[in-house]
Amino acid sequence: MNKILLTGGAGFVGHHVVNMLLRDTQYKIVVLDRLDTSGNLNRLKEIIDQNPSWGERLEFIWHDLKAPINEIIANQIGEVEYIYHLAAGSHVDRSIDYPMEFVMDNVVGTTNLLEYARMYASDTLKMFLYFSTDEVFGPAPVGTSYKEWDRYRSGNPYSASKAGGEEMCLAYFNTYNLPVVITHTMNVFGVRQHPEKYIPLVIKKVRDGELISIHSNAEKTKAGSRFYINTEDVCSAMKFIMNNHELGEKYNIVGEKEVDNLQLAQIIAEIMGKELKYEMVDFHSSRPGHDLRYALCGEKMASMGWAPEKKLEERLEEVVSWTLNNSDRWLI
Repeated sequence: MNKILLTGGAGFVGHHVVNMLLRDTQYKIVVLDRLDTSGNLNRLKEIIDQNPSWGERLEFIWHDLKAPINEIIANQIGEVEYIYHLAAGSHVDRSIDYPMEFVMDNVVGTTNLLEYARMYASDTLKMFLYFSTDEVFGPAPVGTSYKEWDRYRSGNPYSASKAGGEEMCLAYFNTYNLPVVITHTMNVFGVRQHPEKYIPLVIKKVRDGELISIHSNAEKTKAGSRFYINTEDVCSAMKFIMNNHELGEKYNIVGEKEVDNLQLAQIIAEIMGKELKYEMVDFHSSRPGHDLRYALCGEKMASMGWAPEKKLEERLEEVVSWTLNNSDRWLI
């Protein structure tokens, strides 16, 4: 049976991709994860509990990519046709406090995986997909949506480390002909997300009648905005790219529409039928590195035939309902 290697498969986005690959392909999935603060094996357990037969096609290997993948681990992984590299340090605040950790995770870790692909998987590998972020482009002025090959201007160590990982991927494509593909994805939300993230945090605070801090401009008149996208739509795009891509290319995976963080909180409160208590907070002035607006252009994927499958409000209703029904495990 052919294999896909997926790093960070116990993470939030990663476990949704695992679910999609088990559901929609016949590949065996090898998950490589170090199980840090973002990795949680209970996510994979819930997938297998709902579909026990999938367990025969899922294998877990513990490894921290700050260390090279040696021959023993490479033999455990076996021959792979696809590599999905989703493992990453991804918390902006922590990157501001500990920038070198993010260089090690996102630049060194990516390079170690590229070396594994070059040394052990090049004969069978069809695609090495690097899962990157909109943040590499830096803040987007109103009216600007960045295309795949626009200039980068990282606003914090996290985004700079992801940009560094991208450049290493392109270097391996150009130098060693490794079959690299890069995606940029905006703020992702969905079920089983860590409760520190914005949408589950809003759900919890609205439920409990607590005050929510809304990231805003210095005047506290305009909330930060994003093109939020649900995990199901991210997985749909990843599946589409698997079958429709050009090696060495980049693809933006963009949500249905832009929404600011106050509007998003208001939609969630309306879905829950509760009052929204909030305050506008100028995060950027007090702590540089928090950018007010990010925006990607989704025209490339749209021209290829891909678009999000549902409207943002529908996806939020699904996530709010699931989260409240599973709050004992995933909301706290």
